[in-house]
Amino acid sequence: MSVQSYKKPAFAKICILGAGAIGQLIYHQLAEQSQSRLSFISRDANSSVQPLRFTTIDGQVINHKAALIGQADYQTHLSQIDLLIVCVKAYQVSDALKPILPRLSANAHILLLHNGMGPHLEVISMLKGRGLSLGTTSQGALKLDKWHVKQTGNGLTQLGSSQALTQLPPLPVKLKQLLLSAIPQSDWYSEILPLLWQKLAVNVAINPLTAIFNCLNGELAADKHKQVIANAVSELVVVAKHDGIELDLDFLLQRVYQVIELTANNFSSMHQDVQHQRKTEIDAINGFVLQRAAVHQLEVPVNLSLLQQIKQIEAKYE
Repeated sequence: MSVQSYKKPAFAKICILGAGAIGQLIYHQLAEQSQSRLSFISRDANSSVQPLRFTTIDGQVINHKAALIGQADYQTHLSQIDLLIVCVKAYQVSDALKPILPRLSANAHILLLHNGMGPHLEVISMLKGRGLSLGTTSQGALKLDKWHVKQTGNGLTQLGSSQALTQLPPLPVKLKQLLLSAIPQSDWYSEILPLLWQKLAVNVAINPLTAIFNCLNGELAADKHKQVIANAVSELVVVAKHDGIELDLDFLLQRVYQVIELTANNFSSMHQDVQHQRKTEIDAINGFVLQRAAVHQLEVPVNLSLLQQIKQIEAKYE
C-alpha cells in the first residue's frame, strides 16, 4: 500500500477503528466512493481480507471486501493513513488509540465518532500535533451477524471542529469533501461542541431511563417520567453554560420528546447494553455532565441519581 499525498484525494487512505454497527455502516458508505482506500484496524496478529455484507433500508444487499490490518502490519500500514475514524465505545477510545497513535504519520487526522462526550479531552494530549475532528450520527444500524450490518434508520451526521481544537491542524478540505459526499445527510460545522451537547441532552434522558425501566423509547412519553427528564436536561443546560455553551432548554426538551416519538418502537443503546450485560456508556453521558459540573462546583442531583442507578444495575451482572 503506497503513501499518497493530500493532493491526490482519489487515493486517500482511510482506516476505521471499531467494526461495530456504525463502523461498518460508515465503511460501506465510504466504499461507494472511488476516492478512498479503506481498511479496518484489527486486534488479530495477522492481516486478512474480510467479506462484508450490507443491507440497505430498502432491503438491497451489497457486498464488499475489507482489508483488516493485523498487529504484525501496524508499523508498515498505519504510517500511511490519512484519516483514522474512531467508532469504538466512548469508554474504549483512549485505550484503543494508545497503541495506534504512535504509529501514525505526523500528518494523520483523527475523527472521533462515538456516543456521549468526554474522550476528546483525554485524546488531545495524546495527539502530538495531529489533527482532531469530532462527530455524531443519528443513523441507525444493526448487526445481523459479525460482518453483516443492516441500516435501520436514516439520520443526520454532524461533523466538525471546535475552538478548543484550533491549535491543531484542520481536516484537509479534500478529505472533508470526501466524507460529506459519502455519508448521506452529513454536514460540517466550524463549532461542533454545541451540537454534541444537544445530542447529549437527548441521551442523558432517554438512555438511562429506558435501561432502568426496561422499556421502549416511546414509553418515556408517559407523565411519570416528565419531571426527571426535565430536571436532567435542565441540569445539563446549566453545566453547559458554565462551559461556555449556550443552550435553549425549551428547544432541547422539544427535541427529547421528538426523538422519543420518532424512535418510539426502538430500544436505546444503553437499554441493549444492560439487557446483554455489557458495560454501558453512562460515564460519557450523565457522567460527563457530572464531570463538568464538578469542575464548576455545581450540583446535578438528577444526573447523579441516574448514573448511580445504572452503576447499580451493572454491578449486578452475573
